[in-house]
Amino acid sequence: MIGFVSKHKWAFIALLSLMMLYMFEPSKGIQATQSTLSNFKSVGMILPPIFVLIGLLDTWVPREVMVKFMGNRSGFVGGMIAVLLGAMGAGPLYVAFPIAAILIKKGARLAYVFLFLSAWVSVKLPIFMYEWASFGGRFTLLHVISSLMIYSIGSFMMERFLSLETKTMIEDRAETLSA
Repeated sequence: MIGFVSKHKWAFIALLSLMMLYMFEPSKGIQATQSTLSNFKSVGMILPPIFVLIGLLDTWVPREVMVKFMGNRSGFVGGMIAVLLGAMGAGPLYVAFPIAAILIKKGARLAYVFLFLSAWVSVKLPIFMYEWASFGGRFTLLHVISSLMIYSIGSFMMERFLSLETKTMIEDRAETLSA
């Protein structure tokens, strides 16, 4: 029982906080509980399809294919695939992390995984289309191109400055998370 509580301590702290808020400020407690349940509902609607896609990616794409197209020697193609995958992403950033774990597990270069996550945040197709319609093509292209340049440089710098121990730890965690 103690192991279960310590493993899920943050969930228990959040639940205890909601209960205390409800006891001392019932209206705020109800509002906080409704917000919490709403967040669980939205996450529950987004994650199952993503997990199905991750399972398909894990099953259908052999490691050799991922290494060929997004591995250490894939060059410019690997970066383009990372950006395209990120640009086609749907949902908030927390949805991208399990996909990143599968990419790492399948042998994708860490710099490309960082680039994928960066593209997921700011170069998604719906955001691109909204910016184009709202701010114009010139602004949108300037924003996307400058962002991708900065993300590319940053991704390779992060990969380079990570120690071998940290890279191994990331790969091991990706393996256990997606197993």
